[in-house]
Amino acid sequence: MCRIASIFLLHRLKGSMSSDARHFNNTETRAVVKFFFPAKQGVEGNYAILTETLGEHAPLYATVKNWVTQFKRGDFSTCDAPRPRRHKTVTTSKTIDKIHELILKDRRISVKPIAEQLDISRDQVGSIIHKDLDMRKLSTKWVRKCLNMDQKRQRCQSSEQILEFFSARSK
Repeated sequence: MCRIASIFLLHRLKGSMSSDARHFNNTETRAVVKFFFPAKQGVEGNYAILTETLGEHAPLYATVKNWVTQFKRGDFSTCDAPRPRRHKTVTTSKTIDKIHELILKDRRISVKPIAEQLDISRDQVGSIIHKDLDMRKLSTKWVRKCLNMDQKRQRCQSSEQILEFFSARSK
């Protein structure tokens, strides 16, 4: 009797779906499994009914098994649980410009404050800095990776002057 009623219910639900829908969504399928759960048919019984009625559009056995265990634990919710929000991963010129401005304001800024300020992932910020801005961290400061010859000579001269200054002070 229960099997006839369950098949009738599934056919009724299947008939009430819109014409362009070819299968139940997760919420509808969970509702059907929840309906059959008190009948103590187990995972095999629920899965057999679903495959008999829905054919190739039936959920996987593992999915039905997970839902039945969820109901056994006392969680009878048929809706998907909210998932954590993902960070924005789209790299736009606006984002690149904002990161560049932050670095120019404070060359000692690290990736974490930039990511928190712009609400994007650290990996994305690092990728933008290294690939798009072509910069690297050198002695706690962000500098361009490719310096032209004048810039390299200027850095060497500045470093030599600083070294001479400190070596003169230490004597």
